[in-house]
Amino acid sequence: MNIKKNLNIATILPYKENYTFDKASAASLWVSEFFKKSKYKKNNIIYGHTKSKNYLSKNYKNINLKNINTKLKSTTYEYAEKLRKEINNNNFDIIEIHNRPLLLFKLTNKVKSKFIFYFHNDPISMKGSKSVKERLKILDNVEKIIFVSEWVRGRFFLNIDQKLQTKTEVVYPSVNKQKKAKKEKNIIFVGRLNYSKGYDIFKDAVTRILEKYPKWSAYSIGDEDRRSIYVNHPRHKELGFLDHKKTLNILNRSEIAVAPSRWEEPFGRTSLEATSRGCATIISNKGGLKETTNSAIILKKLDSNELYFEIKKLITNYKKRKLIQSLGRKNIKHLISKNTKIIDQIRESCVPFFNINFNRKKLKIINLYNQGQKLNHRLYNISLGKKFTNGFVRNGHDVLEISDRDFLRNNKSFSLIPNRNNFQTFLIDTFKNYNPDLVFFGHTKNIDLNTLDALKSNNKNLILSQWNEDPLMPSLNYSKQNIENIKLYSDFVDHNFITTDPSILKKNINNNNFNFFFVPVDKNIETFEVYKMKPKKDLFYAMSHGVNRATLKEGVEDDRIYFLNKLVKKISNIKYDFYGFANKQPIWGNQFNNALINSKMGLNLSRGKPTKYYSSNRIASIMGNGLLTFIDEKVMMNDFFNKNEIIFYKNIIDLSDKIKFYSRNDRLRQKIAKNGKKKYFKLFNEKRIAKHIIDISLGKLSSLF
Repeated sequence: MNIKKNLNIATILPYKENYTFDKASAASLWVSEFFKKSKYKKNNIIYGHTKSKNYLSKNYKNINLKNINTKLKSTTYEYAEKLRKEINNNNFDIIEIHNRPLLLFKLTNKVKSKFIFYFHNDPISMKGSKSVKERLKILDNVEKIIFVSEWVRGRFFLNIDQKLQTKTEVVYPSVNKQKKAKKEKNIIFVGRLNYSKGYDIFKDAVTRILEKYPKWSAYSIGDEDRRSIYVNHPRHKELGFLDHKKTLNILNRSEIAVAPSRWEEPFGRTSLEATSRGCATIISNKGGLKETTNSAIILKKLDSNELYFEIKKLITNYKKRKLIQSLGRKNIKHLISKNTKIIDQIRESCVPFFNINFNRKKLKIINLYNQGQKLNHRLYNISLGKKFTNGFVRNGHDVLEISDRDFLRNNKSFSLIPNRNNFQTFLIDTFKNYNPDLVFFGHTKNIDLNTLDALKSNNKNLILSQWNEDPLMPSLNYSKQNIENIKLYSDFVDHNFITTDPSILKKNINNNNFNFFFVPVDKNIETFEVYKMKPKKDLFYAMSHGVNRATLKEGVEDDRIYFLNKLVKKISNIKYDFYGFANKQPIWGNQFNNALINSKMGLNLSRGKPTKYYSSNRIASIMGNGLLTFIDEKVMMNDFFNKNEIIFYKNIIDLSDKIKFYSRNDRLRQKIAKNGKKKYFKLFNEKRIAKHIIDISLGKLSSLF
């Protein structure tokens, strides 16, 4: 998968939300302000419905609705259908829906994009999120839910397990820092002119204040369709609904602002804007109002007397008033610049291979492979799984190892439940506890596809990669079964890693997501420098009939045996030390190392016909420990090494001649072996191979050579 360098985002407003300069309310202001600072604004289209043309930003696209004023047809349905066509035509990565759960439900099953939902109001009061069942459905259908305050989030999780909050964030409405402005003796109320907003409390308190302090004036900004509360005083003016810019200008010039709301405010934007513009602000403690600022005065009692006395204190105590104004302007709690970055990071976290690429350099990885406990760890020195873990950890990642075969062997059940089923449960539960970014597994058939699907459902950003080190040349019967094993998962996982050039597979398997990796060396495993030693033997070779077998299978021979029989006849004067040949059993673990370092040279001969890039993992043991190494030129290792680092042979005659030559020329042999080890550790050490795997898994371009 390619790196995503940008995100295509559709932001959807409620169709009644007016995205215009003259009529914008909370959700529209939120969207427009965070849009302007976002690094993804070039690829962000905002959708809504309005008859006005005075849009808050150029990226707005209006959805014309025919059923806006009829009760016979669903406006929400019409809006959803038109949006669906827009979304599917534009291939958006993320769909952001503001404040309309019903719209979310109508789109999630029809659109493949990731969804973020924004709650600007009390979820319990909204259609589509009133019940626990509805709210859980929202959680299941989105990548993230963003709330405008902790109070709103608390309402959403009423009677819901709090642990589910991990899928949610609080991002507050925000403002920009403001310069100090000249103040006028004004007291400001902004909001609906009704009982819920405490307009009656304001009316009584401000009337008394204006009577007592003739140098002060008061203004009300807002409207109300069903008016019942009026302020009757010559120094009070009702300005009606003003556009946002005019409202901010008035707050900028005013000394005091009040928000004595009875309503459980989801946030309380006026309080934030007033304090940031140097107003000494008085608020109630309802809903999310207390989350807007640390510099406001909070009413101890919600009545007109309390408000009157607090305003009076501010008027009569000049120093206190100026201090509160200064603190509010300097210590803005929620800044657009800061919170825009948080929103962009949340967006990135919703898209696989994006958040990890750019925001989190350290991953959590489940590395699942056969650790060989059954074999008493005799494979420790040739275990690629162990080297992968070492490489991941040394690159700064965290790794949790799981040995599937050892689990199945050590947890045999006497119940009727198959042990394989127990392993699926174990893997899923472990996954939930650890929540990895990458599940990396190799040489297994023990994971059900339903289990991998469950892992993806728990973490939609999860990366799945499998690896396989065995030969894949179609001419080898063993390879045919190995290819079938790989096919079990190859189309399901994001990436496949093999030790054969992927072009070999083009006739047998869809190899679009296949990547080559070289058998790694490890600084803690390949530790010998044989070129500095004085081995007694000339040539080392070790083979087996499979790593899970300690001994040879009776009556089984392959092309390697025929090759070796011919070779030993041509090098009769050479002291060769071959294992798995001529009734000499394979060797493992420390025995393998002891035999290896007692030879000057090593033969890298793999089963099957020589195939591009394929080598058994013995190559790491031979070259990595400083033996002069021989390999068939048809394997094309000359893409990585030159003749001063490894010895290429054309055929068995060429090989035998070169073995004889280098057995007599120690100085040259030592030089080439040293160069080979140095080059191997430079190109294919455990850290570099692990980084290559991580980079490919994350969608980055990566090359080993």
